[in-house]
Amino acid sequence: MLPWAITIGDPAGIGPEIIIQSFAQQRIGTNCFVVGDVDTMHRALQWINQAQLTALKIETISHPEQAMEHPADVIPVLQATTVKGLATPGQISAQTGQVAYDSLMWATQAALSKQILGMVTAPLHKQALSMAGVQLLGHTEILQQQTAIFKGVDIAQVPVRMMLANESLRTVLVSIHVSMRDALDAVTLQQVLQTIEITHHDLQKILNQKPRIAVAGLNPHAGEGGLMGREEIDIIAPAIEQARQKNIDVYGPISPDTVFMRARHTSQKKGEFDVVIAMYHDQGLIPVKYLGLDEGVNITLGLPFVRTSPDHGTALDLAGKAKAQAQSMVAAIQMAKLLAHP
Repeated sequence: MLPWAITIGDPAGIGPEIIIQSFAQQRIGTNCFVVGDVDTMHRALQWINQAQLTALKIETISHPEQAMEHPADVIPVLQATTVKGLATPGQISAQTGQVAYDSLMWATQAALSKQILGMVTAPLHKQALSMAGVQLLGHTEILQQQTAIFKGVDIAQVPVRMMLANESLRTVLVSIHVSMRDALDAVTLQQVLQTIEITHHDLQKILNQKPRIAVAGLNPHAGEGGLMGREEIDIIAPAIEQARQKNIDVYGPISPDTVFMRARHTSQKKGEFDVVIAMYHDQGLIPVKYLGLDEGVNITLGLPFVRTSPDHGTALDLAGKAKAQAQSMVAAIQMAKLLAHP
């Protein structure tokens, strides 16, 4: 049995606070530890204690094995950065970006070398990463790159996708953090087919059954038979047909203004589909976040280890106030454990 790592995220944001609140709720088990900066976690604990009067304490560890079966009132923290000084809450900088990056790098290497079961990542800030000189500005892209380097292969040989999930809806993205113009160029037959295949493979493990996959169109009304674009005819439909030939249960292309409603699960009615594949970032993330941001989880599909994250950002305006809610972080931790032991 190996422990789980929870990365601190950007120390100027709410990451440290929601991590502590997750431990305070005692809903995440005793085989998790925090990767980041010990002083930052001590300060965040002071904020939470002042507001909520918890009995938690920080314990510094130097190796993942030391985190196993810790007492319920202890938060093990592994120092993963050499950056000195505490960040100012709500103010990103090169310093905060470097702490977030160092923490993520430590956890990634530990996951790849099988020192940990996987990781849950607190939110980082893309501008802070850029200020620190990091070229790739998202968890998904960084994890993909580091996995390729570890395996000694080209990054194209480590295809990954982002899935956002809550109780109502799941969506997987063909492209992630790119401009709208580049996102349109990313809608190719190979990319769409690969997204369907990755989604089928990983979601089947989560559900323990073949998932029902819906594929959204790119254009209004899924192109209206070619009147508003031919991507559905020339790219998306052929990708779906190839996936069906591989015994994948996939439907579409479906008009993007109705497919998410059809897939939505409610207490009164189960959705028609288990997941929707969206053609670009905002097409997929707006509906899933609207339906349940508080308990939404970001899951990276295609990696050789489990990685989940809360479905929200650094919330700089709330940092240092002990007011941030930890539901999404708790959900991300619970989802990670479910994925490792379906």
